[in-house]
Amino acid sequence: MPRTLLLDLDGTLVDTVPDLAAALNRLMLSRRLATFSHPETAAMVGDGVAALVRKAFAQRGAEPDAEAVASFAADYAAHAAVESRLYPNVLPVLRDLSGAGWRLAVCTNKPEGAARSLLDALGLLPLMVTVGGGDSFPVRKPDPAHMIATLAAAGGTADRAIMAGDHANDIVASKGAGLPCIFAAWGYGPPVMAEGAAAIARDITEMAEIASRLVPAG
Repeated sequence: MPRTLLLDLDGTLVDTVPDLAAALNRLMLSRRLATFSHPETAAMVGDGVAALVRKAFAQRGAEPDAEAVASFAADYAAHAAVESRLYPNVLPVLRDLSGAGWRLAVCTNKPEGAARSLLDALGLLPLMVTVGGGDSFPVRKPDPAHMIATLAAAGGTADRAIMAGDHANDIVASKGAGLPCIFAAWGYGPPVMAEGAAAIARDITEMAEIASRLVPAG
């Protein structure tokens, strides 16, 4: 059975905060609310679009109106790859892993359409056998069913798979799905979120090395 590597997107493969913050701030300004810095936006990323909007409004002492989430989602989807950039060495490392026989898949709480558009714009989509977005299934991370469904769509099995991500949601979902998780220390999650991870990687190159040790070729 081939090895499968499930990958979080925001804060793991791509620094998406510049475009997320830009779309969020356009929404805030349209509602006459104060904007957010990049670090403030990064601290709210990881639970999906609706949660990001709810958190942003809550921090401004407000409740999102009925159109806020849809407005943000449409704006962000149209501008998801303006300033977002791959983290260093992501493309060559994933190409090497794919060439070595790994099946690569994205498991993200970002809507699938926006995730695919971003991956395509940055040259990663052809390397992915599937993309499990936050709206691809009835549930999303930290529910392990999100990860289990993405793994199944990738044609993998838990005993030959591993997850890599920068959020506690990735670790919780991985445990429930029965596969180890590598914490991406270069991402948005603070070090405390690494609790329960099988390993911590400082960069994508080290992540690949750890994955190959944890799930050796066989």
